[in-house]
Amino acid sequence: MAAAAISHLRRGAQRHALLCLARRRFSYSAVTAAASPLAEAALRRFASPAAAAEAAPFVAAARRLLSTTVDSTTSSSGDHYKPPPFDPFRAATVSSSAPAPPLESPPLEEPPSTPPPPEEAPASEAAHQQATLACQEVELEGLKAGVEAVKSREESPEEKEAWWLLGRSIVNYCGSPVGTVAANDPSSSQMLNYDQVFIRDFVPSAIAFLLKGESDIVKNFLLHTLQLQSWEKTVDCYSPGQGLMPASFKVRSVPLDGNSEAFEEVLDPDFGESAIGRVAPVDSGVEVWVCISYHPGLWWIILLRAYGKITGDYSLQERVDVQTGIRLILNLCLSDGFDMFPTLLVTDGSCMIDRRMGIHGHPLEIQALFYSALRCAREVIGVNDGSKNLIRAINNRLSALSFHIREYYWVDMRKINEIYRYKTEEYSHDAINKFNIYPEQIPSWLADWVPEKGGYLIGNLQPAHMDFRFFSLGNLWAIVSSLATQRQAEGILNLIEAKWDDIVANMPLKICYPALEYEEWRIITGSDPKNTPWSYHNGGSWPTLLWQFTLACIKMGRRDLARRAVDVAEKRLSNDKWPEYYDTRTGRFIGKQSRLYQTWTIAGYLTSKMLLDCPEMASILICEEDFELLEGCACSVNKSARIKCSRRAAKSQVLV
Repeated sequence: MAAAAISHLRRGAQRHALLCLARRRFSYSAVTAAASPLAEAALRRFASPAAAAEAAPFVAAARRLLSTTVDSTTSSSGDHYKPPPFDPFRAATVSSSAPAPPLESPPLEEPPSTPPPPEEAPASEAAHQQATLACQEVELEGLKAGVEAVKSREESPEEKEAWWLLGRSIVNYCGSPVGTVAANDPSSSQMLNYDQVFIRDFVPSAIAFLLKGESDIVKNFLLHTLQLQSWEKTVDCYSPGQGLMPASFKVRSVPLDGNSEAFEEVLDPDFGESAIGRVAPVDSGVEVWVCISYHPGLWWIILLRAYGKITGDYSLQERVDVQTGIRLILNLCLSDGFDMFPTLLVTDGSCMIDRRMGIHGHPLEIQALFYSALRCAREVIGVNDGSKNLIRAINNRLSALSFHIREYYWVDMRKINEIYRYKTEEYSHDAINKFNIYPEQIPSWLADWVPEKGGYLIGNLQPAHMDFRFFSLGNLWAIVSSLATQRQAEGILNLIEAKWDDIVANMPLKICYPALEYEEWRIITGSDPKNTPWSYHNGGSWPTLLWQFTLACIKMGRRDLARRAVDVAEKRLSNDKWPEYYDTRTGRFIGKQSRLYQTWTIAGYLTSKMLLDCPEMASILICEEDFELLEGCACSVNKSARIKCSRRAAKSQVLV
């Protein structure tokens, strides 16, 4: 019964996914033509001509799904869904929450002379189910073929060295791999916390292992970090809310009770109570002192979805403990607060930039990861009566968040000129300058820096404040998750190409541009000696961003741009001993406090190389535009000509 119920719920989710597919339109005719044989193969899976005719429109939708900007002729799923194996934890949870009713003998009934016909789903519903299953099977078959292609590809000497170093960084717990250390620098006398497994830092390692077909370490990581989620941690007598993921964890050997000669291994999580300044990124644990953090949970959900797509092991995400963990993270992120915006409000040092850099408020990086995690959560969360309200809240937040970022964070030459002419102190519902931005905030470097055919999403926005710095990770992940529109995504890559000497130069990629200098650096960073101009988080170059740049380029059909960046990095990384970051305006020097043999530098390089050779594998992380979200636009009920909605613009940018 339980297996049948789970199967029924899964079919419901598949029907919902196919409805989304039917709304999609793509303009990439070449990829559509390449994907057509797969869609036709899916059509041949139907049992009867009538069912095939009924399913034809939905197979066309599946063909459009395959037609993404990933240059691939493969798309989706392998074996039919199988019920998960018996799970003692799940059985115990179910039995404790719902006691079994007493057994009663059913009344005897005369068997009917003619057995009633089995209940059949409506033809259209059956077509939905079969078309979705066929599409999933084709996608998984393609991904499995991609994994085999990755295994058989010829590796360069730099890649072989990188795989050897990545293998050395693996951490084992009770005989099984559970992650990789942040850095394995033999020349360093003080490891600090670089010998721990960081949630965020492990993501590129996990993707590299998945692309190589080594999924056990990723599964173990997902489950063990989930067990750490419920630990009660305090910072100065304050206990954060449920659902937090630790920033990192370490495997320690402790003596057994009463026996000093016997030891056992335990996982010791760090929620930020030991970090410098008591800060852990919002993508990892607890922020400065007592502020709630979201970042590790966001990455955890994104990785969970990628694991399911590439392995076909959906039983992991259907486990009761995993579903509970997803709900706890979402409840934390979607909880009500005092903020009036759909973006997440965080303190300074709350993302990849974990030191004081003037990013408090609503930094783009957190919003892009938040949007991506919500998109992924909507795919992996179980659909039932208990999750309907949560799914509705996810859809509402996605709709509001995408509009907010696309409409208010985007700048190009036209938008900058509009801001330059803003009137201030407007008090009305029809105000154009909604955030009361003063034109004097436009920095002097901006007008000459933004190209005519390019633009980007600004770093931060709140009342009377726009942070015009370019933050690479936020812009790249906005492309990957489709938080940015098609036109905006093209504009971001156009800007990177036009400003290659500023953002890439001698080592990809600048974490932000430009750097804070002089009095601005002293006031905003507090004269931070580690974040001096063009160093570390203040305009330093981070090679780990290479894999996310590669993802964005593959999604937009610009693999040439990614190869160019990989070639730049490949010339130096091995000789420089795989540093954490580089300094100076053009990335010429190894960072003055950079760790060597940094694991996410190694994994980012490997992931980029594999994705470029097998671009269809990028689909495990990419999210395409969901036009169903655009239907929920609140602006559709407002007839004011002065209110411009980016949702309608997004639709007009997709050529049918």
